[in-house]
Amino acid sequence: MTDFDLSDFSSVDPKQFAQIVKSSPDAKIQEVMSSDLRGKILDEVFGRMPTLFRADRAGSTNAVIHWNVTGRPDGGTDTYEVVIENGACTLSPSADRDPKLSLTMGPVEFLKVVSGAGNPVMMFMTGKLKAKGDLGLAANIANLFDIPKA
Repeated sequence: MTDFDLSDFSSVDPKQFAQIVKSSPDAKIQEVMSSDLRGKILDEVFGRMPTLFRADRAGSTNAVIHWNVTGRPDGGTDTYEVVIENGACTLSPSADRDPKLSLTMGPVEFLKVVSGAGNPVMMFMTGKLKAKGDLGLAANIANLFDIPKA
């Protein structure tokens, strides 16, 4: 699976996913994330976050994080709420709590961050990723998850 084909994304393991993202041109990722697969891909990525969470690295971290992925086909933004508390990571069904950190980025940048194919600090410095709230948490967030390397 060398082309960006995520029609059966649920059968793709995190390492394969990282390889697909890393080997795909941005334009192809953008095309897929502007299609009907967008919701399925985002749901699957966020659904996996609790299993990739590293409680051993989180210490006493308690935070509500809003992930805002822009570029929906209708021009809107998808917001997912991830809650880290009591050594666990959960995905909230609705983003209605006050976030300690809010991250906003486009779909290409999002997939690169969660697959280990992009440098979030560089994206922040170049304005491709916006962080509001606890910037210390933002700088450390990648360490809280077992992000696969392509």
